[in-house]
Amino acid sequence: MRIIRVKYQGRAFYAGLDGERVHSLQNNVGMDDPLTLDQVSIQPLVSPTKIIAVGLNYTDHAEELGMVLTSEPSFFLKPPSSLLDNNGTILVPHGVGRVDYEAELAIVIGQFCKNVSVSQAPDYIFGYTCANDITARDLQSNSKMFGRCKGYDTFCPLGPWVETDLPPENSAVRTLVNGQVRQEGYLKDMIFKPLELVSFISTIMKLTPGDVILTGTPKGVGPIGPGDKVQVEVENVGLLTNTVALDTSEITGTVPTGQRLQ
Repeated sequence: MRIIRVKYQGRAFYAGLDGERVHSLQNNVGMDDPLTLDQVSIQPLVSPTKIIAVGLNYTDHAEELGMVLTSEPSFFLKPPSSLLDNNGTILVPHGVGRVDYEAELAIVIGQFCKNVSVSQAPDYIFGYTCANDITARDLQSNSKMFGRCKGYDTFCPLGPWVETDLPPENSAVRTLVNGQVRQEGYLKDMIFKPLELVSFISTIMKLTPGDVILTGTPKGVGPIGPGDKVQVEVENVGLLTNTVALDTSEITGTVPTGQRLQ
Protein backbone atom coordinates (compact mmCIF):
# COMPACT_ATOMS: atom_id res chain seq x y z
CA MET A 1 0.00 0.00 0.00
CA ARG A 2 1.14 3.54 -0.79
CA ILE A 3 0.65 5.98 2.09
CA ILE A 4 0.79 9.77 2.01
CA ARG A 5 0.13 12.43 4.62
CA VAL A 6 -2.45 15.06 3.67
CA LYS A 7 -4.43 17.95 5.10
CA TYR A 8 -8.15 18.41 4.50
CA GLN A 9 -10.39 20.99 6.15
CA GLY A 10 -7.68 21.90 8.63
CA ARG A 11 -6.88 18.33 9.71
CA ALA A 12 -3.73 16.41 8.82
CA PHE A 13 -3.84 12.63 8.55
CA TYR A 14 -2.30 9.62 6.84
CA ALA A 15 -4.13 8.25 3.85
CA GLY A 16 -3.87 5.40 1.40
CA LEU A 17 -3.23 6.44 -2.21
CA ASP A 18 -5.04 4.54 -4.96
CA GLY A 19 -4.35 6.31 -8.24
CA GLU A 20 -5.87 9.78 -7.73
CA ARG A 21 -8.09 8.68 -4.85
CA VAL A 22 -7.19 9.27 -1.20
CA HIS A 23 -8.60 7.08 1.58
CA SER A 24 -8.20 8.14 5.21
CA LEU A 25 -6.36 5.58 7.35
CA GLN A 26 -7.23 7.24 10.66
CA ASN A 27 -10.57 6.44 12.23
CA ASN A 28 -10.62 9.61 14.30
CA VAL A 29 -10.81 11.78 11.17
CA GLY A 30 -14.37 10.65 10.49
CA MET A 31 -14.05 10.32 6.72
CA ASP A 32 -15.57 7.21 5.19
CA ASP A 33 -15.70 8.42 1.60
CA PRO A 34 -12.51 8.80 -0.47
CA LEU A 35 -11.22 12.17 -1.57
CA THR A 36 -9.35 13.15 -4.72
CA LEU A 37 -5.80 14.48 -4.73
CA ASP A 38 -6.95 17.93 -5.83
CA GLN A 39 -9.12 18.17 -2.68
CA VAL A 40 -6.21 17.80 -0.26
CA SER A 41 -2.83 19.42 0.33
CA ILE A 42 0.16 17.08 0.51
CA GLN A 43 2.02 17.30 3.82
CA PRO A 44 5.57 16.20 4.77
CA LEU A 45 5.61 12.41 5.09
CA VAL A 46 7.21 12.33 8.52
CA SER A 47 8.35 14.50 11.40
CA PRO A 48 11.28 12.49 12.77
CA THR A 49 13.19 13.03 15.96
CA LYS A 50 16.26 11.83 14.06
CA ILE A 51 17.49 10.68 10.67
CA ILE A 52 20.05 7.88 10.90
CA ALA A 53 22.15 7.51 7.76
CA VAL A 54 24.06 4.27 7.25
CA GLY A 55 27.35 4.66 5.44
CA LEU A 56 29.37 2.24 3.31
CA ASN A 57 26.62 -0.37 3.02
CA TYR A 58 27.60 -1.32 -0.54
CA THR A 59 31.09 -2.67 -1.20
CA ASP A 60 31.43 -0.93 -4.57
CA HIS A 61 30.57 2.47 -3.08
CA ALA A 62 33.23 2.07 -0.38
CA GLU A 63 35.74 1.23 -3.10
CA GLU A 64 34.88 4.28 -5.22
CA LEU A 65 35.41 6.56 -2.19
CA GLY A 66 38.55 4.74 -1.06
CA MET A 67 37.07 3.97 2.36
CA VAL A 68 37.54 0.86 4.50
CA LEU A 69 34.51 -1.30 5.31
CA THR A 70 33.67 -2.00 8.95
CA SER A 71 32.53 -5.27 10.52
CA GLU A 72 29.37 -3.63 11.90
CA PRO A 73 27.11 -1.00 10.37
CA SER A 74 28.50 2.52 10.58
CA PHE A 75 26.19 5.51 10.62
CA PHE A 76 25.89 9.24 11.20
CA LEU A 77 22.95 11.55 11.92
CA LYS A 78 21.33 14.09 9.63
CA PRO A 79 19.21 16.81 11.27
CA PRO A 80 15.43 16.79 10.71
CA SER A 81 15.84 20.31 9.32
CA SER A 82 17.57 18.76 6.27
CA LEU A 83 14.32 17.09 5.14
CA LEU A 84 12.87 18.12 1.79
CA ASP A 85 9.57 17.04 0.24
CA ASN A 86 9.03 15.46 -3.16
CA ASN A 87 9.12 18.21 -5.84
CA GLY A 88 11.00 20.53 -3.45
CA THR A 89 14.19 22.39 -4.39
CA ILE A 90 17.64 21.29 -3.23
CA LEU A 91 19.58 24.43 -2.34
CA VAL A 92 23.31 24.56 -3.02
CA PRO A 93 24.86 26.63 -0.18
CA HIS A 94 27.13 29.62 -0.74
CA GLY A 95 30.82 28.76 -0.90
CA VAL A 96 30.25 25.01 -1.28
CA GLY A 97 31.97 23.24 -4.17
CA ARG A 98 30.83 19.90 -5.50
CA VAL A 99 27.42 18.68 -4.31
CA ASP A 100 26.54 15.00 -4.98
CA TYR A 101 23.39 12.88 -5.16
CA GLU A 102 23.21 9.55 -3.28
CA ALA A 103 20.17 7.38 -4.01
CA GLU A 104 18.97 5.30 -1.06
CA LEU A 105 16.13 3.18 0.24
CA ALA A 106 14.77 4.72 3.45
CA ILE A 107 13.03 2.95 6.33
CA VAL A 108 10.30 4.78 8.24
CA ILE A 109 9.78 3.61 11.84
CA GLY A 110 6.17 3.08 12.95
CA GLN A 111 6.44 2.22 16.66
CA PHE A 112 8.74 2.91 19.59
CA CYS A 113 11.38 0.23 19.58
CA LYS A 114 14.46 -0.63 21.59
CA ASN A 115 16.57 -3.80 21.49
CA VAL A 116 14.46 -5.57 18.88
CA SER A 117 15.63 -8.69 17.07
CA VAL A 118 15.83 -9.05 13.31
CA SER A 119 12.72 -11.25 13.36
CA GLN A 120 10.82 -8.62 15.40
CA ALA A 121 11.90 -5.67 13.25
CA PRO A 122 9.04 -5.85 10.67
CA ASP A 123 6.52 -5.17 13.46
CA TYR A 124 8.15 -1.78 14.12
CA ILE A 125 8.46 -0.56 10.53
CA PHE A 126 5.82 1.76 9.08
CA GLY A 127 7.16 1.35 5.56
CA TYR A 128 9.76 2.35 2.99
CA THR A 129 10.40 5.36 0.78
CA CYS A 130 13.05 6.93 -1.46
CA ALA A 131 15.78 9.22 -0.13
CA ASN A 132 18.58 11.31 -1.56
CA ASP A 133 21.48 11.75 0.86
CA ILE A 134 22.79 15.00 -0.62
CA THR A 135 26.47 15.51 0.21
CA ALA A 136 28.85 18.45 -0.06
CA ARG A 137 31.64 16.21 -1.33
CA ASP A 138 34.52 18.68 -1.07
CA LEU A 139 33.66 19.31 2.57
CA GLN A 140 33.45 15.57 3.23
CA SER A 141 36.91 15.07 1.77
CA ASN A 142 38.34 17.74 4.06
CA SER A 143 36.73 16.55 7.29
CA LYS A 144 36.41 13.31 9.22
CA MET A 145 33.09 14.49 10.66
CA PHE A 146 29.97 14.39 8.47
CA GLY A 147 27.75 16.87 10.32
CA ARG A 148 28.42 19.79 7.98
CA CYS A 149 28.72 18.09 4.59
CA LYS A 150 25.48 16.12 5.12
CA GLY A 151 23.50 18.49 7.32
CA TYR A 152 22.58 21.52 5.23
CA ASP A 153 18.90 22.44 4.87
CA THR A 154 17.27 20.55 1.94
CA PHE A 155 20.04 17.88 1.98
CA CYS A 156 17.62 15.00 2.69
CA PRO A 157 14.87 14.79 0.06
CA LEU A 158 12.35 12.09 1.01
CA GLY A 159 9.26 10.70 -0.74
CA PRO A 160 7.02 10.61 -2.67
CA TRP A 161 5.07 8.28 -0.38
CA VAL A 162 5.54 5.43 2.08
CA GLU A 163 5.23 1.93 0.63
CA THR A 164 4.28 -0.54 3.36
CA ASP A 165 5.80 -3.62 1.68
CA LEU A 166 9.53 -4.33 1.78
CA PRO A 167 10.72 -4.24 -1.85
CA PRO A 168 12.25 -7.44 -3.28
CA GLU A 169 16.01 -7.72 -3.11
CA ASN A 170 16.32 -7.59 -6.91
CA SER A 171 14.84 -4.07 -6.90
CA ALA A 172 17.08 -1.44 -8.47
CA VAL A 173 18.17 1.79 -6.75
CA ARG A 174 19.01 4.48 -9.28
CA THR A 175 19.55 8.19 -9.80
CA LEU A 176 18.49 10.06 -12.91
CA VAL A 177 19.81 13.55 -13.63
CA ASN A 178 17.89 15.44 -16.31
CA GLY A 179 16.35 12.15 -17.40
CA GLN A 180 19.64 10.24 -17.75
CA VAL A 181 20.56 7.32 -15.48
CA ARG A 182 23.72 8.24 -13.56
CA GLN A 183 23.66 5.66 -10.74
CA GLU A 184 22.25 2.16 -10.46
CA GLY A 185 22.61 -0.64 -7.95
CA TYR A 186 20.46 -3.35 -6.36
CA LEU A 187 19.15 -3.89 -2.87
CA LYS A 188 20.53 -7.44 -2.89
CA ASP A 189 24.04 -5.97 -2.82
CA MET A 190 23.55 -4.33 0.58
CA ILE A 191 26.04 -5.58 3.14
CA PHE A 192 23.59 -5.11 6.02
CA LYS A 193 19.93 -5.68 5.13
CA PRO A 194 17.10 -3.33 6.21
CA LEU A 195 15.81 -5.53 9.05
CA GLU A 196 19.35 -6.04 10.34
CA LEU A 197 19.85 -2.27 10.39
CA VAL A 198 16.69 -1.65 12.41
CA SER A 199 17.71 -4.32 14.92
CA PHE A 200 21.30 -3.06 15.22
CA ILE A 201 20.42 0.62 15.60
CA SER A 202 17.70 -0.17 18.15
CA THR A 203 20.38 -1.65 20.43
CA ILE A 204 22.07 1.77 20.49
CA MET A 205 19.17 4.22 20.63
CA LYS A 206 15.41 4.15 21.04
CA LEU A 207 13.67 4.57 17.70
CA THR A 208 10.45 6.58 17.71
CA PRO A 209 7.52 6.77 15.25
CA GLY A 210 8.50 8.80 12.22
CA ASP A 211 12.25 8.27 12.61
CA VAL A 212 14.03 7.56 9.33
CA ILE A 213 16.91 5.20 8.54
CA LEU A 214 18.78 5.73 5.28
CA THR A 215 20.23 2.38 4.22
CA GLY A 216 23.25 3.47 2.16
CA THR A 217 23.97 4.15 -1.50
CA PRO A 218 25.53 2.00 -4.24
CA LYS A 219 28.38 2.95 -6.55
CA GLY A 220 27.93 5.80 -8.98
CA VAL A 221 27.50 8.95 -6.89
CA GLY A 222 28.12 12.15 -8.81
CA PRO A 223 27.61 15.91 -8.96
CA ILE A 224 24.47 17.96 -9.44
CA GLY A 225 24.14 21.71 -9.82
CA PRO A 226 21.68 24.58 -10.22
CA GLY A 227 19.15 23.94 -12.97
CA ASP A 228 19.34 20.13 -12.71
CA LYS A 229 16.38 17.86 -12.17
CA VAL A 230 17.41 14.91 -9.99
CA GLN A 231 15.29 11.81 -9.43
CA VAL A 232 15.82 8.87 -7.10
CA GLU A 233 14.00 5.69 -8.01
CA VAL A 234 13.70 2.59 -5.87
CA GLU A 235 11.89 -0.08 -7.83
CA ASN A 236 8.65 -1.27 -6.21
CA VAL A 237 8.72 1.80 -3.93
CA GLY A 238 8.50 5.05 -5.90
CA LEU A 239 10.16 7.93 -7.73
CA LEU A 240 11.41 10.98 -5.80
CA THR A 241 11.80 14.14 -7.88
CA ASN A 242 13.59 17.38 -6.97
CA THR A 243 15.15 20.37 -8.70
CA VAL A 244 18.43 22.07 -7.79
CA ALA A 245 19.06 25.79 -7.32
CA LEU A 246 21.63 28.07 -5.73
CA ASP A 247 20.72 29.23 -2.23
CA THR A 248 20.25 32.98 -2.61
CA SER A 249 19.20 33.67 0.98
CA GLU A 250 21.25 36.11 3.02
CA ILE A 251 22.63 35.72 6.53
CA THR A 252 20.86 38.44 8.53
CA GLY A 253 21.31 37.33 12.14
CA THR A 254 17.62 37.95 12.79
CA VAL A 255 15.01 35.48 14.05
CA PRO A 256 11.71 35.21 12.12
CA THR A 257 8.63 36.47 13.94
CA GLY A 258 7.17 33.81 16.22
CA GLN A 259 10.32 31.69 16.22
CA ARG A 260 12.14 33.20 19.21
CA LEU A 261 12.27 31.32 22.52
CA GLN A 262 10.55 33.21 25.30
